[in-house]
Amino acid sequence: MSTQPQEAKRKKVTIHTLNEKKAKGEKITYLTAYDYQTAVIEDRVGVDLILVGDSLGMCVYGFDSTLPVTLDIMINHAKAVRKGAPNCFVIGDMPYMTYQVSIEKAVENAGRLVQGTGVDGIKLEGGSEMCDTIRAITRAGIPVMGHLGLTPQSASMLGGFKAQGRDVDAAVKLVNDAKALEDAGCFAILLEAIPAEIAQIITERAKVPILGIGAGKYCDGQVLIVNDLCGFYDGHIAKFVKQYANVGKIIEEALTRYKEEVEQSLFPEAKHCYKIDEAELAKVKKALGL
Repeated sequence: MSTQPQEAKRKKVTIHTLNEKKAKGEKITYLTAYDYQTAVIEDRVGVDLILVGDSLGMCVYGFDSTLPVTLDIMINHAKAVRKGAPNCFVIGDMPYMTYQVSIEKAVENAGRLVQGTGVDGIKLEGGSEMCDTIRAITRAGIPVMGHLGLTPQSASMLGGFKAQGRDVDAAVKLVNDAKALEDAGCFAILLEAIPAEIAQIITERAKVPILGIGAGKYCDGQVLIVNDLCGFYDGHIAKFVKQYANVGKIIEEALTRYKEEVEQSLFPEAKHCYKIDEAELAKVKKALGL
């Protein structure tokens, strides 16, 4: 019997876990993931929240925006992430036009996303105009994360991918919308690309966790797109992104070496090859008349 100490099993992150962290002033860690292996690593390092974001439209599929992402696409990726990260609180993004058409359709589609994947909750974009939808989804037993500020699905209505809440009217609306989302039942709210000072006001007033992406250090936690963080995305990189590694460059160098070694007959080497007994090989050649 092994006498080596075993690593303590990580507890499943729940809404209670997130609320406790906010109450204690402990920061919440939040990342995107779109595949099983990335989810495994994020779970292993102890990330609290994982978002299966519709940002996979750009990061995985090469779309110009999040708009072409469908519910079926989200379900396929969310299944893989859920399997890879059993201990994280996994959130599935509601794609464009899966919740805007009607409240009934929103509840149905949120149910499909949760039932078909096992995610812990869903995220949708919008302010006070989404409150009735949020109430209906939460009444169905599905936790909802709100999303304010730069909301990519409606970027064209906001004048493009740019910071929000930088004048009095816009800032006050953000603060009021955050309160409305909380009152409607959101268990947490994501703030994207807004001034840190406005995010601080929202965070200090809110009883639910406030997560930020480009919203400054005062939020209860931070989220980044994992492809941006790891340097594995060739598209536009926002001002608020910090790149912790350049995985894309590492992969490119590895693939370049592979190509060169194949072309120069340096790979595979003998150690990469399977062998056959000499006597068996002789029989094969005799059977083939060689």
